[in-house]
Amino acid sequence: MKEARKNTMKVGTKIGAGIGIVAFLAFGIIPGFYFGSYGTLVLLNHLMGGPVEPTTVVRMVTVVGIVLGVFCTGAVSIVLGSVFGTAMGYVVDVVGGLSKAKIDETAEAKAQN
Repeated sequence: MKEARKNTMKVGTKIGAGIGIVAFLAFGIIPGFYFGSYGTLVLLNHLMGGPVEPTTVVRMVTVVGIVLGVFCTGAVSIVLGSVFGTAMGYVVDVVGGLSKAKIDETAEAKAQN
């Protein structure tokens, strides 16, 4: 792989990760809180065998679940943004290569005439 193509892919990956971070900050924090806390309470409900009392331990475990939910949502957003950015970098590279090939063909045709 050429060095220019590698740089295009790296830039696309970084831009995509930045877009993923922005998307997470805009749309991902609240679902992270929700799914983390809900998942923790469902898990505790199954482990305890019934409704969970709001004790200190349950609240601490719920906070850990919320942090885990937000972290997982952020990680997924950043990874998907990076994959999207890499794909866009590849598309830009292919389109740029096609236009460069077309320019080279016209230059050769003019040189032969």
